Amino acid sequence: MAIRRALFVEPVPAEEVLRRFATGEELRRAERFAPARRSEYLGWRALLRRELGAVEVEYTAAGAPRVAGCPEIFLGVSHGAGRVALCLSDAPCAVDVERLDRPYARIAERYLTPGERALCGDEPLRLAAAWCAKETLWKLHGAGGLDLLRDLRVTALSDDAVYGRIRGGAGLLRLALRRLEDAVVVWYL
Repeated sequence: MAIRRALFVEPVPAEEVLRRFATGEELRRAERFAPARRSEYLGWRALLRRELGAVEVEYTAAGAPRVAGCPEIFLGVSHGAGRVALCLSDAPCAVDVERLDRPYARIAERYLTPGERALCGDEPLRLAAAWCAKETLWKLHGAGGLDLLRDLRVTALSDDAVYGRIRGGAGLLRLALRRLEDAVVVWYL
């Protein structure tokens, strides 16, 4: 299956759309979740199937979703802030979307080094972008077992990008950044 690189960030679809695109097993599994989590869980699958048709979802040993039987298709998935985000690519990709009003400053020492905190200051957008960047780098790594402070670095921020590194990785990575009304999305595609 030929794939084009694309990012979709959309409000969680309406319930009838979620049900139309979900499998019976996914609907049963989703019943165990709180309503918002259920909608997000089913929402990115609805985007995936809208774009690729009736594909099955499976998970890697590290817990990352992928299209069953299609190793040439890479997925990046996130949900939050009443939105679902999906990256589709022919190469590794990742995405994270988060609300801007979370208390990032209160927990900054848990995910940012002193140098990264200086880079972000007290600006909510920069703190949220750094959080999303670390989540995106974590997902891009794909194997888990990383420490947010030791293994993932944010080295620079601009209005439309976050630059970062994964310890032991190929080098500096440019992650795209977009501010939404009440959220921020960071992705690598």
